[in-house]
Amino acid sequence: MRKIRILPGLAITGVLKNGNLYFPYMGAGIFSVFVWFVFASILHNDIVDTLPRSGYAYLLLWIGQVLLGLIILPFLFYTNSFLIKRRKKEIGLYHILGLEKKHIGSMMLIETMFVYAVAAAGGIVTGIVFSKLIFLLLLNLAGLPVDARFRFSGAAFLETLLYFALVYGMNFLANLWAVSRSKPVELLGAPKRGEKEPKRLWLPALLGAAALFQGYRIAVTSELDGTIFMNFFLAVLLVAVGTYLLFISGSIVLLKQMKKRKKLYYRPEHFVTLSGMLYRMKKNAASLANICIFATMVIITLTCTLSLFRGNAGILEFSYSYDLVAEFAMHQVERKEIVQAMEQTAQECGVTLKETAFFPNYQMTFKKEGSRLTKSDDVFGRNNYSVGWLTLSTYNELMGTHKQLEEQEALVFSAGPDWESDEVILGDLRFEVTEKLQDIKLFGKDEGNRFTTEYYIVVRDEAVLEKCIDRWKEMEGAEQILGSDEVHVRLAGEEEAQQAFIRKFVTWCNETQALRGYRDNLEQRRAITSMNGGLLFIGVMFGAVFLLCMILIMYYKQIAEGYEDRNHFEIMQKVGMSDEEIRRTVRMQVLLVFALPLIGAVCHSMAGIQMVKELFGSIQMYDQRLIMECGVIVSLVVTAVYGFSYRLTAGAYYRIVKNGKNG
Repeated sequence: MRKIRILPGLAITGVLKNGNLYFPYMGAGIFSVFVWFVFASILHNDIVDTLPRSGYAYLLLWIGQVLLGLIILPFLFYTNSFLIKRRKKEIGLYHILGLEKKHIGSMMLIETMFVYAVAAAGGIVTGIVFSKLIFLLLLNLAGLPVDARFRFSGAAFLETLLYFALVYGMNFLANLWAVSRSKPVELLGAPKRGEKEPKRLWLPALLGAAALFQGYRIAVTSELDGTIFMNFFLAVLLVAVGTYLLFISGSIVLLKQMKKRKKLYYRPEHFVTLSGMLYRMKKNAASLANICIFATMVIITLTCTLSLFRGNAGILEFSYSYDLVAEFAMHQVERKEIVQAMEQTAQECGVTLKETAFFPNYQMTFKKEGSRLTKSDDVFGRNNYSVGWLTLSTYNELMGTHKQLEEQEALVFSAGPDWESDEVILGDLRFEVTEKLQDIKLFGKDEGNRFTTEYYIVVRDEAVLEKCIDRWKEMEGAEQILGSDEVHVRLAGEEEAQQAFIRKFVTWCNETQALRGYRDNLEQRRAITSMNGGLLFIGVMFGAVFLLCMILIMYYKQIAEGYEDRNHFEIMQKVGMSDEEIRRTVRMQVLLVFALPLIGAVCHSMAGIQMVKELFGSIQMYDQRLIMECGVIVSLVVTAVYGFSYRLTAGAYYRIVKNGKNG
């Protein structure tokens, strides 16, 4: 009974006396609880259901919370392994002094409950304080109405408590298993126990190189199709596996080769570093691989976030430059009648018709073989291209030009890369391409757009256009082609007034019974902004989580290795190693160790950005130069943060090995 009474005191004292280990762990727990509680609070808040286009943000946040759970669980489990490794000696001493394993288990349970309580309380209180602010940030990013009516959610509170009870419970069971299966003598010597050298290093090295090569190949060669997301996850998995295997095998080979160079190995600053790294080779490699992977995740996540933030305006302009597009059955409504209806509606709603454009549009689908247009594949065929046909008079009216064409000449506009040939062949018709147009103001164009397979061909007059229509009918076996008269409208005025204009004008269009369809691009822009805002929010949150993971792993690596190397440095100091030589040893560790994960992360990120470009194509963002610029900027910032973080953690390492404190 007396032993049981002292257990809470031993547990709390153990946590406080090992503050340099436990405080960062509890800080990571508080931040993890905070992020999870914010996601859960937003998802469980009733106001989300009442917001327009909330479905985008809700779905993205739900996916984000699931991914967050998959990240937090292994991360806290991994950092917990550093703690139990350092505590084994202390626990072994308790065992020798008379505590039974059931008492030690009870003490560890109290420690876990204490850490859990601190993390849960700190994270939830912080979440309550900042949830409202973060919710307003999400609304702002998503372009949704800002409403401060954000309330505490009991469901989010309970969900957070249960999830982290599971996380810390798993950590407790892992600690209990690690201690219960070891003898007291083994526990006392656990922090100093070295590792056996892995055998057959060539096998994991070859497997790692093959996995990394295949992951890079998938990332660089993948195209935007139905397999892009499967390829993305496969590439991530292969790169992660390859990184672990190469760091484990490659780092050991590198260290052994450096050890063979006597002039290099027997210098004081090299001897301590190399011997210490060989002493803990597998654990060292695993830590480096984790740092590399989290640094990669930071770079990729923040690159996507920054690219989306800077490129959102371009996305909207490319696809939704006009506020309203209406399509009428060909020749069913007079242009004059449409103009009168628009002008009257604009006057009633208090908006200005900033720009209007009218044109007859014949849209056909072809399969493209070089310069030849042939019968299209099935409706889902990848080689199908949408081709719109305009007469020269329509083009000149739209663009305010006075171009001229012969009967066998044509102008060609592409929404992506220019038409690669100097001619267009349709059946027995052959047109010389006199100009590859760079602009038709109704349609977006970007050289990086390899996803929107759309062309517009301008021919001389109606007679030539009729011939083209006849050839298409012969190919497709169609009786008629459904052309349409399109109206594009750009408005100026208050957003509510513009919305009122669109509603009222569309009502008039329906009354004509000739309306085939319309696009409310105001609504489309709001929906896209809402979706992208949700992605931005998740990107910022996940970037912060990944950055914390990277920094904390660096910190624990330095602290753990500082304690393990301290005895080596004490011996070297006794035989004359100076403070400056100790500092040079620490700098050597930077060169040999921490540069490798950063270099690996940058290489992984550059390969990954190639796939990011493809993924961005699905949301009409084609500015590859912008994405690369953002990748370079983020890489430089992460490198600076990485270096700053290392300096802080290296300082803790130096103090431990120099002064023998905290241990």
